[in-house]
Amino acid sequence: QVQLVESGGGLVQAGGSLRLSCAASGRISSINTMGWYRQAPGKQRELVAAITSGGSTNYAGSVKGRFTISRDNAKNTVNLQMNSLKPEDTAIYYCHLRQSFGIGTMEYWGQGTQVTVSS
Repeated sequence: QVQLVESGGGLVQAGGSLRLSCAASGRISSINTMGWYRQAPGKQRELVAAITSGGSTNYAGSVKGRFTISRDNAKNTVNLQMNSLKPEDTAIYYCHLRQSFGIGTMEYWGQGTQVTVSS
């Protein structure tokens, strides 16, 4: 079984910064994609940023230039550095892992961490 444990959410003023971290444990493939999604009240869950085990990244347009995703393959961790935060970044942020072992693609989610940006 795979577990994702997030940390680092909280309350910050607009313009401030936060760093989210996620540690994956269990049966982890050396080839996978880890990332962060978020869900604001009344809205659908959306991709924030993702990074492959090879280092390729993908960002939502709304966070490009403000957020940076990184990972440590040896530790199976992924981080999201969030700068210049805006009130519209307020949401529950979920860590996500997608991987395949030849029997199909499997996805896992963390429990979520609240990020609140005050104006």
